[in-house]
Amino acid sequence: MYSVTVLTVKSAEDTVRRLTALHFDLTSIQLINRTTSRMKHQSLLIEGISPSEADILREEMQSLGGEVLLAVKPVDSSGASERVFLSGTDQQLRSLCQRLAQHPSPLQKLPLTIEELPDLSSRLSARWNIGTKILELAHRPHVMGILNITPDSFSDGALFYDTGRAVERALEMEAEGADSIDIGGESTRPYATPLSEREELKRVLPVLKKLEGQLTIPVSIDTYKSSVAREAIYCGAEIVNDISGFSFDDRMAEVVASAKAGVILAHTRGTPADMQDNTDYPSLVSEIIIFLRQAISLAQGSGIDAQNIVIDPGIGFGKSTGGNLEILRRLQEFTVLGRPILVGTSRKSFIGKILHRDVGERISGTAATNALAIANGASLIRVHDVKEMRDVADMTIAVLQGPRITGTIHIDG
Repeated sequence: MYSVTVLTVKSAEDTVRRLTALHFDLTSIQLINRTTSRMKHQSLLIEGISPSEADILREEMQSLGGEVLLAVKPVDSSGASERVFLSGTDQQLRSLCQRLAQHPSPLQKLPLTIEELPDLSSRLSARWNIGTKILELAHRPHVMGILNITPDSFSDGALFYDTGRAVERALEMEAEGADSIDIGGESTRPYATPLSEREELKRVLPVLKKLEGQLTIPVSIDTYKSSVAREAIYCGAEIVNDISGFSFDDRMAEVVASAKAGVILAHTRGTPADMQDNTDYPSLVSEIIIFLRQAISLAQGSGIDAQNIVIDPGIGFGKSTGGNLEILRRLQEFTVLGRPILVGTSRKSFIGKILHRDVGERISGTAATNALAIANGASLIRVHDVKEMRDVADMTIAVLQGPRITGTIHIDG
């Protein structure tokens, strides 16, 4: 399966660093300088093609005047899959597509992949359908408040384990500016012990039932179990947040489709019990994109409309500290999937490792990651500290798009 990723090129140094990590030979530094100086060029990373196909791609692109690099190290140990870096104008890429479409090889399938790439010069005009509602995400980031009804979550375990306190916190988060509440009854922190469906339902259903009719914002159920999702939707949940991207329970897609619920498809490698045992990736962003593309395809094949889907690259789920930072730096590349992006960094351990802060002291680090995520294309952020992150989100979008101010402005001095 071919993977085509749009690389957001910010500087020659950034390009050199990233392509070196992907095992490209960068002895021709002039090529990199030419690539980054042409602001109207698209830079693409193509993976999953054979060595012979890579040679064809190089010959065709060079004949059109574009730039091409082949990785010196194959994607897999067998040498059967190659990695290619292309850079060219829109016209050059269109011409490449026309040529490949007539080529007697599997590369005929590549043009459709390239031509589907979005224009990264504009922000996604994002809409998210959940049931009978449409959430507009393009002009104001969506803040999803986290409500853990667990005794052992990494950040707020046991704080809202009591039904009354959980309901009170949900209403408080709405007042603080949350656009939705994500309720979870099972901790998915690294090395967490799996929870039975019965126990998970015992935790979340009383809260959902008490909140029904009290909240004006939608409720999300954070679960990877179809039975829990089904009961939660019956009790008022309108969104399913599945950390497994439909990979843990093959009945989940059917439940979401039948309810026309909104869904968040996240990437993880392994289960919470073992996901941090292997955090090495030959090509992190490409692997996540391939996983999420397959999850979207599965969802649509099950009858879920694309407009009901949000994607989550899964920061903290089977990733190292460096991997989490790479996702944030390269977040805009996930717009290739054409769906709104959710980022969840709130109070996570990689922030603590970098800043040497305990869980309760990570609000500043969380704020920095959320601002950067929004600047790089995130439409939704999932947070514990709603009031503070609402301000972060609104201030970030004001810088990016300009303020939306009404009434009288008072200027000190």
